[in-house]
Amino acid sequence: MAEKCSEGLLNGAVPGERSKQDKSVKRGNWGNQIEFVLTSVGYAVGLGNVWRFPYLCYRNGGGGCYGGMGFGGPKRAGAAEPCWGVQGAARSHCGLCLPGAFMFPYFIMLVFCGIPLFFMELSFGQFASQGCLGVWRVSPMFKGVGYGMMVVSTYIGIYYNVVICIAFYYFFVSMTRVLPWTYCSNAWNTLDCVGVLDGNLSSHAAVNLTRLFNATQKRTSPSKEYWRRYVLNLSDDIGNLGEVRLPLLGCLGVSWVVVFLCLIKGVKSSGKVVYFTATFPYVVLTILFVRGITLEGALTGIMYYLTPQWDKILDAKVWGDAASQIFYSLGCAWGGLITMASYNKFHNNCYRDSIIISITNCATSVYAGFVIFSILGFMANHLGVDISKVADHGPGLAFVAYPEALTLLPISPLWSILFFFMLILLGLGTQFCLLETLVTAIVDEVGNEWIIRRKTFVTLGVAVAGFLLGIPLTTQAGIYWLLLMDNYAASFSLVVISCIMCVAIMYIYGHRNYFKDIEMMLGFPPPLFFQICWRFISPAIIFFILVFTVIQYRPISYNEYVYPTWAISIGFLMALSSVICIPIYAIYKVCHSEGDTLLERLKNATKASKDWGPALAEHRSGRYAPAFSPSTESHLEVQPLHPEKARNEAAAASPAQGSNGSAHSQDSRL
Repeated sequence: MAEKCSEGLLNGAVPGERSKQDKSVKRGNWGNQIEFVLTSVGYAVGLGNVWRFPYLCYRNGGGGCYGGMGFGGPKRAGAAEPCWGVQGAARSHCGLCLPGAFMFPYFIMLVFCGIPLFFMELSFGQFASQGCLGVWRVSPMFKGVGYGMMVVSTYIGIYYNVVICIAFYYFFVSMTRVLPWTYCSNAWNTLDCVGVLDGNLSSHAAVNLTRLFNATQKRTSPSKEYWRRYVLNLSDDIGNLGEVRLPLLGCLGVSWVVVFLCLIKGVKSSGKVVYFTATFPYVVLTILFVRGITLEGALTGIMYYLTPQWDKILDAKVWGDAASQIFYSLGCAWGGLITMASYNKFHNNCYRDSIIISITNCATSVYAGFVIFSILGFMANHLGVDISKVADHGPGLAFVAYPEALTLLPISPLWSILFFFMLILLGLGTQFCLLETLVTAIVDEVGNEWIIRRKTFVTLGVAVAGFLLGIPLTTQAGIYWLLLMDNYAASFSLVVISCIMCVAIMYIYGHRNYFKDIEMMLGFPPPLFFQICWRFISPAIIFFILVFTVIQYRPISYNEYVYPTWAISIGFLMALSSVICIPIYAIYKVCHSEGDTLLERLKNATKASKDWGPALAEHRSGRYAPAFSPSTESHLEVQPLHPEKARNEAAAASPAQGSNGSAHSQDSRL
């Protein structure tokens, strides 16, 4: 008994409340809370933590050490000096290490926007035990927000798995004695290709190589030509699809098969897989970090990553990039957080989980920066060039710059295999949740026993559709379409969706109602800080991100290629396709709501439905005490501990059930 009480308190159960069945037999639950935390970490920690955050931190000023006696050490143009000597040794007068020009707004946005929104979505899904569609029983008019989340997750799921398939391809081709992008002696190489390990590279040629880097910039690396001319066989225009790259198509099939097999039994199977997929990337990061910091020039790379540029602290772009990175990295407004939390037990302490997962995500981003820039610093030192010439982000970092740096290491195929295996695992962790978001939304929306028993077939259908829709991204123009989707399909639309979600919960449903719901679930109301953030600060920050995104908008380009107007128009249509769901469904709901006037219809459309609340009947107390009408009974899962005894008691009490049940219901709502 003591163990059960202790377990209940650890899970956030209300002290003094009688023991209740806290599992949903109908939908299923996580095997334990570790599975949920690891899945959420895998969902939040993705490719962007490795290939976007370090570059943003470097580009926007990074961070550094600040001491009471000032800064010391070498200085780069426009940057404050770090507390390091010329040889990299820490100076004795160096003071406390503090966040720099980018890390400072990054952590500010994490505290005031990232963690509060993360907690809101987790608590939202956990309280109702529903996916991104079912939770909008809280205010049916805003169900379009859930559809918008589904559209966003669909777009991201399509192109995200293509990135994973490219990582699979590099992983497979790395299983060789010599990496194929090491030398310039291949059929796909041009006369401009200059490899740092070419056997005929004399000292004179090495000087010319440095001159090419620092002046003409005409030199192309073997890894870049391998990426553009062999892996992608890149076409000259986004409209020129060319042929399907069969190796990539095969790897895309492998990616979707792996995702499907891991989700074949829903959270019961994926919850076991994440023990490996969410933890092993940290093992690989640590191995690469230890190897990286032992290389000559690694400290130079790390200093470029960390050295603060305090003049940028007032630059709105720095704050906008920080807010956008927090927003995108944590996966807010994708629907995945709501979905994953919906499989929690009702009394799970999601407040604790939200803080743990958010901090883990951001710490991983910072840690990955050390891994990336230690290797890039070594590469820049080896080539005798400034690190800005080799620093990159996105596909350019993952498939060009970093692979080229790996060729300089002894046993380079081993390090390449580890790196791309890490990218695969990081991508799969996010992809699991994207697919589960769509499947859960479909199954919850239909809601009958037939589709619940056939959830595996729904998963298979979504996976097959994702594979077919991803085929155009494996063509010669596929990278153009992938970047178009990445820049438009999940950009400002996420901000709009999140902002409307905050307004709907805090001001339409009512902040007092929501705070009481959380207290009923966790045993304590949300802390005052979160209450203030949800009502005022977080929506204001989200609005700032939206304004910043509009002001800072620049047409997309890929290297020297500028996208045509028609392609950019398609990008905007993809962005609008998720946002447009909100007003369309709102109009539909108002038109089909009861009421003689528009105001009455509007009130009824925004009012919480009768089946809003905890999914299990034993958790519906107080204002959620069920009246057991047919409409509500169909959505509740009643699980008596002793079925035979319950039926006998119900039969004996049937003559007086109407009056007693009614009186109990009225008393409970007071």
